[in-house]
Amino acid sequence: MTRPDLEIETDRLILRPWRAEDLDDFVRLHANAEAMRDHGVTLSAERCRKKLDDYRTQYDRHGFIRWNVSEKTGAFLGYVGLYPNGANHPLGTHGDIGWRLLPKAWGKGFATEAARAALDHALNQCNQPEVLAYTQKENLASQAVIARLPLHRDASRDFSIDDDVAGLWHGMVWTTRIPT
Repeated sequence: MTRPDLEIETDRLILRPWRAEDLDDFVRLHANAEAMRDHGVTLSAERCRKKLDDYRTQYDRHGFIRWNVSEKTGAFLGYVGLYPNGANHPLGTHGDIGWRLLPKAWGKGFATEAARAALDHALNQCNQPEVLAYTQKENLASQAVIARLPLHRDASRDFSIDDDVAGLWHGMVWTTRIPT
């Protein structure tokens, strides 16, 4: 099933599903060492193509994804939104909100603005019962965005994962639910 393209508008931004013709922007984002510094490595064009295909498939399945984010002027900024993780993830099946923006977009509130819209869509339109966010202890920029969202720290769910590209990754977890 192919879902119709949905656009989510904020005051300054447009969030939309990825299209095949977005591959060049997707590659440019993932080839930018500054934008990828939290990941530790940049991605090849072939890996980007596979990842973009996955994002498009996941949108068709779930109705949400890490959206293509651009300014209303059309300037590409990066992505923000939820990724639907499966049972093989250390935290089990869940949606996690994340973002990756080109450096030109940093420090302008774009990540927070887009994340609020993506979170609202997932919780209210896609009926997600919970959304997680996670980042490494060293990623203070992402933690600053998380602090501006309606998320609560849940240290009991912190985890480590061995990424086939970046190596061992330690995640601090926040959730939309208030931990008990």
